[in-house]
Amino acid sequence: MSTPSTTIQADPHPNPPSTGGRENEMGGREKAVSEPSRLRILSAVVEDHPGVLTRVAGMVRRRGFNIQGLSVGPTDAQGRSRMTLAVDAGHAEVDQVQKQLERLIEVITVEDLTEAPRLSRELALAKLAVAGPQRDRAVAEVDRFGGRVVDAGAQHVIVEVSGEFERVERFLEVLRPYGIIELARSGPVAMSKEVRSDER
Repeated sequence: MSTPSTTIQADPHPNPPSTGGRENEMGGREKAVSEPSRLRILSAVVEDHPGVLTRVAGMVRRRGFNIQGLSVGPTDAQGRSRMTLAVDAGHAEVDQVQKQLERLIEVITVEDLTEAPRLSRELALAKLAVAGPQRDRAVAEVDRFGGRVVDAGAQHVIVEVSGEFERVERFLEVLRPYGIIELARSGPVAMSKEVRSDER
């Protein structure tokens, strides 16, 4: 891989149709995100060779699964990178993908962290076209959600939030009525809370 870190994020659909859903703690409507129970989190350690990212992502897509997010960056071990994938698929289906990935020469380890004790984070930056009282209301929503303003101009603010995939989705759903004119998401990073015997 030619760059130290890469992120790929699925289309966030900045103007989705109304999907109903229950009211969240912010008074907005929660978006019906891609069946959270089907969203599987895979973590893979790979050799840092050119083309590994393409081969891994291509194999997952060839199995017919949608990659909701993908991030890759170097580990503390020289010449190795960690890839984190959020895949829209069931447990049995992802098990097949995991076995296929393990056959790639460059893949060292693959873990399905979905049901394991883990930490998972995603960062989102959103630029809002707001001014005056509307800006004040938008910033109040950001503060209540635990986000923060990282830049402000005469007619816009840029805000950020980090957290689990579902939390980021809810945050963006709350902000959409204020006019998101640009959005960037990092893709997930995840780590098991457990320590394997080979890590001691």
